[in-house]
Amino acid sequence: MKKLLILFIIWLFSQNITLAQSREKPFHAHLFNKEFDVYIKINFYEEDIEVPGQELYGPLAGFLGKKHNSFCWVITSAKVEGNTATLSLINDYGSEDLTATLSFQNDSTYILKQMSGSTIKIPKNGKWQKLPKTLEFRLKE
Repeated sequence: MKKLLILFIIWLFSQNITLAQSREKPFHAHLFNKEFDVYIKINFYEEDIEVPGQELYGPLAGFLGKKHNSFCWVITSAKVEGNTATLSLINDYGSEDLTATLSFQNDSTYILKQMSGSTIKIPKNGKWQKLPKTLEFRLKE
């Protein structure tokens, strides 16, 4: 029973550290949307994120990727103002681009809004699936 209590306390402590880090630097995170099976990995402060398998791009502000797929949308620039960042994204072919905002809502929720330009499309079952203009992401646990 003591071991279980100790493990629970360690887990609780690690959760508090994660939440505290998200409040201090909300735009250094790994976010996930289960509905569309997409994720965003960002660090708008140091801009040191590399796209797995596509290191040719070098360090970036971040990217939007799809689980079990190498396709991505690269975040080429990010300007943070308060709890919202304005992003410029291009697809990994460089053929489409868009402007979006990413807003930090609370300890674990972020909202991505596509503002202008192309619509984010991701591969799904051999076809292109358009993502909604507004999409909710949560911190990856």
